[in-house]
Amino acid sequence: MKKLKFTLATSFVALALSTSLHAQDTNTDNHTITISVPEVALVDIEPAATKNITLGFTAPTEAGNPLVANAANTTLWLNYSSIKSVADPTRNVSVKLNAIIPGVDIHVTAAAATGAGGGTLGTPSAQLTLSAADQTIISGIGSAYTGNGANNGHNLTYALAPGSGPGGVAAYADLQATATTVATVTYTISDN
Repeated sequence: MKKLKFTLATSFVALALSTSLHAQDTNTDNHTITISVPEVALVDIEPAATKNITLGFTAPTEAGNPLVANAANTTLWLNYSSIKSVADPTRNVSVKLNAIIPGVDIHVTAAAATGAGGGTLGTPSAQLTLSAADQTIISGIGSAYTGNGANNGHNLTYALAPGSGPGGVAAYADLQATATTVATVTYTISDN
């Protein structure tokens, strides 16, 4: 009988413990997930292997006529990736030229973004005449990516003009014959 009471008492204690342990669970539970999203601001010109271009002029064949610029170049594409910060909701891409060529205006135009990108892609400005000062070529970039490589992002059109043309800043009188002059065009993505 003592053994039965002890076994019975042990069973009640085990039942009470299992009931009280089970009573701690509810029909819902939760846990946390920590997420980290890095700020991103990257820009490049594609195709990377052939991004150096050559532009030039054709001499007139008739006295009294000006130089004529060769055809515009449309082979380059501006690609970028951007994850905006809380403090700066949009970014811009600016462009500048390291060396002004006397008597020559270098124009660049960015087309609207096309290709495999997504997010809040930027808006291109009108045609710019490159100078040593930064000029905004793409504005209003949010968290976005253009896609990588040619045929993604903003197609760039480069064109030359002898000075004194419409919208130009160079003077035709400053033109000088040179076999080759190299200028570097720099694109920078930055917060507004």
